[in-house]
Amino acid sequence: MDPPAADPGPAKAEGSGPQGEMDLPVADPGPVRTEGELLQCPYCDSEATHKLAQFLLPGLAAVCVDSTTGDLFRSPSVVAVDLRKEMVDHITQKSETFIADALIESEANQNPENEMPDDPYEIVSIFMDDFSSTKRNIIGHVSGWLLSDSRDDKIDDFVQEMEMTRFWPLERREAIAEVLLKNVDIKTKFHCPEKYENEERLAEHKAQCSFRPVTCPNEGCRAKVSVRCMQDHDAACLFKILQCEQNCEKRLLRRDMDRHCVTVCSMRPMKCPFGCDSSFPETNLGEHCSESLQLHLIKVLQAIHKKCFTADELKDRALQLEKVRLLILQFIRCGISFFFFLTALLIAFRISSSINFANPHT
Repeated sequence: MDPPAADPGPAKAEGSGPQGEMDLPVADPGPVRTEGELLQCPYCDSEATHKLAQFLLPGLAAVCVDSTTGDLFRSPSVVAVDLRKEMVDHITQKSETFIADALIESEANQNPENEMPDDPYEIVSIFMDDFSSTKRNIIGHVSGWLLSDSRDDKIDDFVQEMEMTRFWPLERREAIAEVLLKNVDIKTKFHCPEKYENEERLAEHKAQCSFRPVTCPNEGCRAKVSVRCMQDHDAACLFKILQCEQNCEKRLLRRDMDRHCVTVCSMRPMKCPFGCDSSFPETNLGEHCSESLQLHLIKVLQAIHKKCFTADELKDRALQLEKVRLLILQFIRCGISFFFFLTALLIAFRISSSINFANPHT
């Protein structure tokens, strides 16, 4: 399959450029003059625009795959340029009349269950499905029913191919998505509806507009979001530096948090290695072992001697080992000679290894 040609950049006026070239809206055309010569604020929700732009590429891939399924002479990459232009024209025209059509339909149909959707992604999806249905051939219809997995794989592959060749760059899709968003946003949730009589008042508004785009302040993050969405973005930004969730001394990026907490965090929870059913932060292992020494000695003796001793006998041996340990520490603190130190170790060894010592069961 020949890859689709990369997007050549801003398109010329229709008829003056190469065949198949497409007119694309400018991302920020500046103040928009509307009825009565009012100037409309050009800002809209940056994240909503980005999300809608990402939605366009899989939609085009689906149309290209469905329209060429079973065709021996055409591949998705061959029809991509023409179908891109047709699809953009179709969904743009639909978006321009959407609000008027929605008002007419709501007046004609008083049933609230049949209200038109107000989610821009759902609305544009309806437009794209409508366009796709006009381009799907008979084989495409059948394969969509019977070979859905194979169809989805082909669509995913073609999306990756278009991304690699920059056939339809994200910034150009965002320009189209911005136009679509403003056209279908009935409740003005995603764009600013404010209008002003002159550019001076508009400029004052734009400096304070809650839809104005700003760059995320977290180092490494290049996302641009509307001011009104910055708090939500910051709460999920992968480049935000946070205190460790398990309260160790480390500060790290949100994207590294899970790996840190599971693998290297000194406060990650652990179970006692001696099997005493205790749980504690890893950094407290030494403290736990010191506090639970007798219990741990019993666990070790149980593992060594298995069923040769009763629980009381094992407890007695653990007490003797604890006394020997304290004696050894006292020797070391007092500077007792190495000979006595070895003697103490020998006593400890004989206590722990003598199976017949005070054992009525042997």
